Amino acid sequence: MSGYLGGYATLGLLLLVGAAVFVAAFTANRLLGPRRSATRADSMDPKYETYECGLDPVGGDWAQAQIRYYVYAYLYALFAVESVFLFPWAVIYTAPGYGGAVVAEMAIFVAVLFLGILYAWRKNILRWT
Repeated sequence: MSGYLGGYATLGLLLLVGAAVFVAAFTANRLLGPRRSATRADSMDPKYETYECGLDPVGGDWAQAQIRYYVYAYLYALFAVESVFLFPWAVIYTAPGYGGAVVAEMAIFVAVLFLGILYAWRKNILRWT
């Protein structure tokens, strides 16, 4: 499709296909799913219990997570994304005419990374308790 409205037609077609997949998935769920839900008498039957790694569900459904797990995940994502920027630098460094300027820019970048890890270390964020 070309022309001024060609992009909109492509977008409209994509939205229609997405809606059709959505309707087809819910229709298949309705047709292939179980016909009746577990009643109170059937709730003690093991085949109607929630299967979770072979263990019977015991206790409440709420568990508290420590904030340090999120901090570690955030720090990992932060430094992993920033380390991805090292690869293009390594490719450009070998190109002629980019010597000193590229090394200075990367030194600044690595210094900022080092300051971030130093800050996390000084605040005892990296200490596992």
